Amino acid sequence: MTRVLVVNGPNLNMLGTREPEIYGRTTLPEIEAELRALGAQLGLEVDTFQSNHEGALIDRLQQRDFDWSIVNAGGLTHTSVSLRDALKGIDRPFVEVHLSDPDQREDFRRVNFLRDIAAERVAGKGAAGYALALRFIADRTRPEDAR
Repeated sequence: MTRVLVVNGPNLNMLGTREPEIYGRTTLPEIEAELRALGAQLGLEVDTFQSNHEGALIDRLQQRDFDWSIVNAGGLTHTSVSLRDALKGIDRPFVEVHLSDPDQREDFRRVNFLRDIAAERVAGKGAAGYALALRFIADRTRPEDAR
């Protein structure tokens, strides 16, 4: 069974209450529960991790106990060479997810240290972006004859 780690960075623990006009009203626990249920339907094992600390995110990724990841690095997308290096160094494909579309927001959010190393990018789809990312992984990991 393909193992998927869903990694959420700083401030994503506040989903549902932090700027809901931008990020929506769905909470992170609700997203995580939906992904576990969808993963079971798709034949994927889903684990989740959130931290407001860059080093904790890197430490979790470096455990390498998964086959794919879904990464919403939050603000670290625009600032963290270290997170980029960790994602490259672990040699596991990942889908980059953003609830809003950073390219349509402030200029500083257009800097993206992850875009060119991600297998796929989902932005601006709200909480549904996580499910789209999980379905992308399911399609990529399904045996050829089952596609």
